[in-house]
Amino acid sequence: MVTINPLRPGDRARWEQLFRAYIAFYGRSLPDGEYDRAWERLLADTEIHGCGAEQDGRLVGIAHFLTHPHTNANDVCYLQDLFTDPSARGRGGGRALIEQVAAWAGERGCGQLYWRTHASNTTARALYDRVAEHRGFIVYQRDL
Repeated sequence: MVTINPLRPGDRARWEQLFRAYIAFYGRSLPDGEYDRAWERLLADTEIHGCGAEQDGRLVGIAHFLTHPHTNANDVCYLQDLFTDPSARGRGGGRALIEQVAAWAGERGCGQLYWRTHASNTTARALYDRVAEHRGFIVYQRDL
């Protein structure tokens, strides 16, 4: 059984393991200080929010999300990071995290939840295709 909870101070070590694995999955690396900064912002729960999926008392998945204004609709919620431990995949943790974020956003008047993933992330996309609609948009990015 999967339970979803807000991230708590005692989750720090396991959260960092999962977040580092997420960053590595996308072929990136971050300085240690960025993990500290992210954790502080997540615990403040003001601009960026987080929750975790637990199975058998162990944190096995994380979600980081935020809301922002929309020019022609209600505010929207962006699910920025979603990661489930590979050993726990297929057991409902990812879906439960998405559903929790969707409920949270809906309670705050958001009109939409959206996220992005790499086209090659077929495992995640199999879930995403069941819980949301891919509308064909392509993302461009420019580092500053």
